[in-house]
Amino acid sequence: MNRNNTYNLIEVSDQVLIKEFLRFPARLYKSEKNWIRPLDEDVEAIFDPKKNKLFRHGAAIRWILRDSNNETVGRVAAFFNAKTAKSNDQPTGGLGFFDCIDDKDAAFTLFDAAKKWLEGHGMEAMDGPISFGERDSFWGCLADGFYEPLYNMPYNFAYYKDLFEAYGFKDYFKQFTYRRNMEKGGISTLIHEKAERVFSNPHYSFKTISWKNNEKFADDFKIIYNKGWARFAGVKKISKAHALALLKKMRPIMDTRLVIFAYHKDDPIAFFIMIPDINQVIQKLNGNFNWFNKLRFMYYLKVRKICTRIIGRIFGIVPEHQGKGIEAGLVMTFEKETYRTGLPYKDLQLNWIGDFNPSMMKVCEQIGAKIYKTHITYRYLFDRTKPFERAKRVN
Repeated sequence: MNRNNTYNLIEVSDQVLIKEFLRFPARLYKSEKNWIRPLDEDVEAIFDPKKNKLFRHGAAIRWILRDSNNETVGRVAAFFNAKTAKSNDQPTGGLGFFDCIDDKDAAFTLFDAAKKWLEGHGMEAMDGPISFGERDSFWGCLADGFYEPLYNMPYNFAYYKDLFEAYGFKDYFKQFTYRRNMEKGGISTLIHEKAERVFSNPHYSFKTISWKNNEKFADDFKIIYNKGWARFAGVKKISKAHALALLKKMRPIMDTRLVIFAYHKDDPIAFFIMIPDINQVIQKLNGNFNWFNKLRFMYYLKVRKICTRIIGRIFGIVPEHQGKGIEAGLVMTFEKETYRTGLPYKDLQLNWIGDFNPSMMKVCEQIGAKIYKTHITYRYLFDRTKPFERAKRVN
């Protein structure tokens, strides 16, 4: 399809264009009070083959779009991972980091570029807006709940949804962010009853982590994650080294009282990992994490302690212990820790709860949380005659 020929699509191929790719959203959202600029280094790490292991089995490309006045009016990236692409009914790549003025011609030019490039690499569909990495960062189109974004969660204009759907993208699945105030009460009696049953069983135990045993907790995390999460399409298994790296990365910001593990006869079976929402600090840094801003970051985080939000980072139970009330034990252990130590947080947000996971949605509701934001992951089938199917439900 021919688009407005006054637009000029430019591949991001040098440092000048990389800077423009990073800076364009800051201009686009300059009057949007709730938008928070991500750290440039977090975005660039995704496109660095030395830092992103997905390049071993895939590739990525970026473009910016300029108008007849040589002003940037849009940007987008496309990517694929050959190992996971074929886990779908058709080889599926991704489109992400889409930002654009409210103009169909401009948006469709960017979508067309991604589609053509992915077709050239054997893909038959594309998901978007997603990231060339884990699902917990830069993933989804914000469709409802235009509040301050959590760390590395997308925030976009309301018209983005219309642009995706006008092009022909379909709702593949929704990701909900649930929220609850950090005040006593609000947890259902069912959660209390389940927790009491679990606590009365001497084979079950719950504990917060300690850095003195980080090797053990990394190993426990790997076991639970690989059993509980890696069975889902698009989620790969991790190694102990990867788990240790994740813990090391989170250590500067982690509050160990927010990380709870569950055991059955000393075997790791579940975790509930929460972190302070550092976006409340990052919003002061304008995307730059130089040495001075690193000092500012630690000052606001550790001295001023301005983070009042908690993010539910990941929650998992191994299959053989699901349906036994372990989730209630994790929740009530956190509840007890909150009031035992007087945690200084005001609200908890549980993000990335897929609508394909009704069991997890039910848990969120039982702890008194309500849907606060909705992101959509879209899918576009290149063969427009092929029937579209939403993501399959899981337990």
